[in-house]
Amino acid sequence: MNYNNLKMNTKYAFYIHFILVCAFISSFVSCNKNKSMADAYGVFEATEIIVSSEANGKLLHFNVEEGQTYEQGEVVGCIDTVQGYLQLKQLESSIRATEATCPDIPSQINTLESKIQILNKERARIATLVEANAASSKQLDDVDAEIAMTKSQITATQTALKTQIAATIENVEALKFQKLQLQMALEKCKIKTPIKGTILKKYIEENELAYQGKPLFKIADITNMFIRVYVTEDMLSSIKLGQSVDIHIDQTNGTDKVIEGKVLWISAKAEFTPKMIQTKNERVNMVYAVKIGFHNDGSAKIGMPGDVVFK
Repeated sequence: MNYNNLKMNTKYAFYIHFILVCAFISSFVSCNKNKSMADAYGVFEATEIIVSSEANGKLLHFNVEEGQTYEQGEVVGCIDTVQGYLQLKQLESSIRATEATCPDIPSQINTLESKIQILNKERARIATLVEANAASSKQLDDVDAEIAMTKSQITATQTALKTQIAATIENVEALKFQKLQLQMALEKCKIKTPIKGTILKKYIEENELAYQGKPLFKIADITNMFIRVYVTEDMLSSIKLGQSVDIHIDQTNGTDKVIEGKVLWISAKAEFTPKMIQTKNERVNMVYAVKIGFHNDGSAKIGMPGDVVFK
């Protein structure tokens, strides 16, 4: 290798080294620039619900696993319902027995109406005899009095039977309300998921005793999540409800994953900066909370930090 070739190779090596250094500096500056562009910082949150028992008894079935996703209204457990079921059957028997005591007005009135028909025929016969001077008018009056008395009996019987029927109906209605209460109590023995979500925590195991108010599991909607950030007063004028924002999530490869979100809520009251939250001007004492919702594709986890850039 002659002197000119050695000089040329040294020159090329210098240029390559210079280009690599410039690329590294540019990448570092660009990375810092992107980080400094964030308007606010926060942690990801989700709607979390602690489901508690609404009934007392042994937990006969409990198909809940942490990390599993369930549909809204899905039955995941059942508390012992034997006592409630037996009470329900007993109540249904009482309802049928009470309904059987309800009187039949037509069958009881028909006897009296038949008696009136007979008396009317007797009256017609006696009236004919009276015209023929074969019977006295007193006999006719006696028949008329008996007819009037029977009609009064029909009216009184109808009134009494209607009153008895009304009382029976009220008793049946009261028993039906008790039946409805028992049915609702039995329905509460079924443990259902209130929302579509993922089980975060399981507090009880199958065959353990559950009682009213005892926590059973915690479920969260990790598909529709939100991030709560805090901004200074000078930023409020540029933030509106429904405004689109970019949410940046740190990834292992050093780049940010960007998810689009929308402003759901802006606090109308200032508060002191929370110690665990950073803002664009973290030394400012008073800030406003802003809630930003987004559709999670699985990248965001509860408690994970995120950066927000308002558009």
